[in-house]
Amino acid sequence: MTDTTLTLTPVRSSSGSGEGQSWLTSLADWTVSLMEIIGPVGAGVAIALENLFPPLPSEVVLPMAGLTASRGSFTLFEALLWTTIGSVVGAFMLYGLGRWLGAARLRAFAAKMPLLHPEDVDRTVAWFERHGGKAVFFGRMIPIFRSLISIPAGVSKMPMWRFGLLTGAGSLIWNTIFVLSGYLLGENWHVVEEYASILQYVVIAAVGIGVALFLYNRIRSLLAARKDA
Repeated sequence: MTDTTLTLTPVRSSSGSGEGQSWLTSLADWTVSLMEIIGPVGAGVAIALENLFPPLPSEVVLPMAGLTASRGSFTLFEALLWTTIGSVVGAFMLYGLGRWLGAARLRAFAAKMPLLHPEDVDRTVAWFERHGGKAVFFGRMIPIFRSLISIPAGVSKMPMWRFGLLTGAGSLIWNTIFVLSGYLLGENWHVVEEYASILQYVVIAAVGIGVALFLYNRIRSLLAARKDA
């Protein structure tokens, strides 16, 4: 009987290998190795970890699932199925953290933190109750935000069936784009790596600006309150 097992080779970008490779390329190599060992389930595990550790970019992990599928180790359908399952499982872990924390614990935490007030928690929960559905669905397509959005969903006690449905739908769209890119680009996957790196920096910069603006407005309001007093 002929052995048809496919052995996957490490992935290398056009920038070279060894000492010259980027951390994203190293992540790609690890992802391919994981899928080589446990099959498409490995893609789901990698994406679940990406939800829990936002610095791991799905924009690199997902194309690797497509690349592996293009090599014939498993089917494109399996790649999409397991990456979406991984997205949902990872999101529910953070959702559970939000449910455990609850608004009351967050209010108590905010009361002890400088520049934060319990009212900030109340405003966030109120906003999420109005716009939570859109935030969860579209948030699945924004790096870093896709992980963090699960926590306020848990805090506001969004129904689990609704959270799961919105997370699954948004994740399927996002995953399909990047899994297909890896499947179609094949060994030229590094094209995705280049854009993924840029996207990561843009999102991090946007988050940094948002935090800076929040702190600026908070400090200004505190100084104005002291002046009036």
